[in-house]
Amino acid sequence: MKHSRPIHPDFQFLLDFKDQKVIDLFIDLREYILELYPDSNELLYHTHALTAVFSISDKLSDAFCMIPIYTNHLNLGFSKGALLKDPNKLLTGTGNLIRHIDIKKTSDYKNPKVKALIQEAIDFAIKDMDKPTKSIGKTISKIKKN
Repeated sequence: MKHSRPIHPDFQFLLDFKDQKVIDLFIDLREYILELYPDSNELLYHTHALTAVFSISDKLSDAFCMIPIYTNHLNLGFSKGALLKDPNKLLTGTGNLIRHIDIKKTSDYKNPKVKALIQEAIDFAIKDMDKPTKSIGKTISKIKKN
């Protein structure tokens, strides 16, 4: 697997505090998403979770998926998951929009059903975007340094 872009130092610093299994899953899932949509912008946050958000613009509102990393696990989240077709009932959650898939091993996302769901989320985000973006394929840290 080729590394399409380096992990931002602000993010890497916080990621290094996580369990190695969680780090390895994050790196692999991140690469998988970037391979599916190389032009995505990666918005990085550290709030209740360390989160990489993948967007078709530089705005959170145009995000198609995210990887929130918690203490001992991570999820593949979909910003507008409640609006996606989910014929295989992969998504969980009860919020107004966000849905997720629990990730414990690579087969939880490296399969045709999840790949199709990610592609649907990308297509939905492109159709739903207000105006074209000038930012393509960038990593943007929103992590506040102390």
